[in-house]
Amino acid sequence: MKIVIAGGSGFLGRPLTAACARDGHDIVVLTRGSNSSLQVGSTSSPQTDRAGAPMARTRTVAWNPNGQLGPWAAEIDGADAVVNLAGESIAGRRWTPAQKARILESRVQATRSLAAAIRASAAPPPVFISGSAVGYYGPLGDEAATEETPAGRDFLAGVCEQWEAEARSAASDRTRVACIRTGIVLETDGGALPQMLPPFRFGAGGPVGSGRQYWSWIHRDDWIALVRWAMATPAAAGALNATAPHPVTNAVFARALGRAMHRTAFMPAPAFALRLLLGEMADALLLSGQNAVPAKATRGGFQFRYEHVDEALGAIFGRSSRTR
Repeated sequence: MKIVIAGGSGFLGRPLTAACARDGHDIVVLTRGSNSSLQVGSTSSPQTDRAGAPMARTRTVAWNPNGQLGPWAAEIDGADAVVNLAGESIAGRRWTPAQKARILESRVQATRSLAAAIRASAAPPPVFISGSAVGYYGPLGDEAATEETPAGRDFLAGVCEQWEAEARSAASDRTRVACIRTGIVLETDGGALPQMLPPFRFGAGGPVGSGRQYWSWIHRDDWIALVRWAMATPAAAGALNATAPHPVTNAVFARALGRAMHRTAFMPAPAFALRLLLGEMADALLLSGQNAVPAKATRGGFQFRYEHVDEALGAIFGRSSRTR
């Protein structure tokens, strides 16, 4: 298979690219401008797996995700799958009006570009997997959110609605579209988890705010497996919650993280301090949450490796301690 991945150099894109290459697929990573280590259209040296067997080759192609087509669109025509992970980091900077505009526009424009390329293709890809987030549901308290739950009304919900609408515009009787609503992805080399660790390392970790808000999480290995499953499963269409089957409250998460790190987890981070430090982003990302469950993936037969947060964090930190 030929798989085109936009955003293939990030926290989720890099391991997804590697996993698909190990499966023997040919990968094209769309990258902005000249940031790539490879020239446009060039092919990397064949990679090998741990046993020395040759793997599929990975190419990088420059693109400008400005909502329009470009020379890169030729890679979409004839591809077997397109995966869209492009977009400004949600938690990278304080949410000024300009930053919120970048968060929205980066997702809308990139997805619009890919959808336009799919519609213009003589041989459009059979499947388009596009990113989204559980922020689609807005703050929900204890209420469980399945893929049928309507959108919320806050900033992130609005971003996700527009993001998914652009992706759906690529749908046709030749192209299946799935929007992956991702929760908190757990790994130590990126995402939210590394930012949580310093207080725990010094014995000052604990819940944030009340601790009663739900955090929908997923181990990164399961996220990668779910995306690969969605590519290969014809029934996987529309919204898919990429979260483990058992979301937990922030207080439960903090205790599990403390156990995995062999640290205490009793010192809460007060809500007012987080709001002073992070502004609006504190409420959206830390102090509120969603009890989002993967109803469609579960019904479709997807098997999670890590269903419980203690299992996921124990695997991550058990591995980390073994490799130190």
